[in-house]
Amino acid sequence: MKIKPVILCGGAGTRLWPKSKKNLPKQFVDWGGWTLFGKTLERIKSPIFDYPLITTNITYLKLVKKFLLKHKIKRYQIILEPYKKNTAPAILSSSFIKEIHHNQPMIFFSSDNLVKDTKKFNKSINFHKKYLDHDNIFIFGIKSNNPSSEYGYFLTKKTNNQINKVYKFIEKPNKNKAKIILKKKGYMNSGMFFIRKDSIINNFKKYKYKMYKNCKAAVEKSKLSKNVYYLNKKSFLKLEEISFDYAILEKSNNINGIKLNIPLTDLGNWKEIWKFFKKNNTKKYIKKNTFYRPWGKYINLFSGKGFLLKELVVNPKSSISLQRHNFRSERWTVVSGKPKITINNRKFFKKTNETSFIPKGAVHRIENLFNEPVKIVEVQMGSILRETDIIRYKDIYGRIK
Repeated sequence: MKIKPVILCGGAGTRLWPKSKKNLPKQFVDWGGWTLFGKTLERIKSPIFDYPLITTNITYLKLVKKFLLKHKIKRYQIILEPYKKNTAPAILSSSFIKEIHHNQPMIFFSSDNLVKDTKKFNKSINFHKKYLDHDNIFIFGIKSNNPSSEYGYFLTKKTNNQINKVYKFIEKPNKNKAKIILKKKGYMNSGMFFIRKDSIINNFKKYKYKMYKNCKAAVEKSKLSKNVYYLNKKSFLKLEEISFDYAILEKSNNINGIKLNIPLTDLGNWKEIWKFFKKNNTKKYIKKNTFYRPWGKYINLFSGKGFLLKELVVNPKSSISLQRHNFRSERWTVVSGKPKITINNRKFFKKTNETSFIPKGAVHRIENLFNEPVKIVEVQMGSILRETDIIRYKDIYGRIK
């Protein structure tokens, strides 16, 4: 029996964009001829997979259909959620689709994961398929050498049949704790799940029976039109907004880990996107797009539709000018150092991984008062993304005309 791929495609990507960009979430952003959603669609063309099921909402329906056509996916089904309720309702609603056999294996992909070695990934999926049963769940773990506080982890132990049974989840530990977890051969939780249809239903009956009843009603009362299930609003509204991890994984004692020793990137925030382009751009490209200023330097890493991704390095005891922009807003994410930020009348310090949003027209500045360089990921968003759109008010380097 083939594996039913389910693509969870309802996220708004709020860690990337301000509210004004909510109609173009990260899975649909063009990163130079490719999108995360498109890469996911290409990945499920393997013969081990059945035709796909996509869960999304009415806002993204046209985009989803556009990409299905572009990637020549002729057979598919779509579940339209009337409200955003997180991953638990999305996964449960897919299990009530009649065309899916009662014991068919189902794999749930996030549409913002980038898997590079798809052959190795699919081989691992096919190998573990025989171990699925009416109650268990497999989750995918990524081997990492870099401890991070931005992801969850899990620890496993081997069973008699050589399956990695999960005995502990650790949700977004601090960096020191993450180091300890990796030393114990812990794996980063990828947010992908492998489970049989009957196991989904059995687990929700056991741990979230009220959600099971309301979700079943939402699907049974749905309207089907041109391969699209429009879920019943009244029934769906009754559902709790909760992730699959909290609803089921943390309650079940029958979770197994599939350990993936392959490159997998979660482009969930601008820091991860910065890492991706910094790693994948050539040295020649980096050199050509590096520009030096009295306060340090900036590197233009990627230019997309209506946005520009940059890296800023502010030297010790240096400062960019107090300035504003007429045609763009900016989002800053601190990679290293402790910058002093000015936004209009507010002045404050930011630490590593903290972000600031600078609205269009806001007067702002970055100051580095310390002896270590400050490194910041800057994303510019607007109609004009050029250095000409700078109005300076104060500048310690005498650049005000």
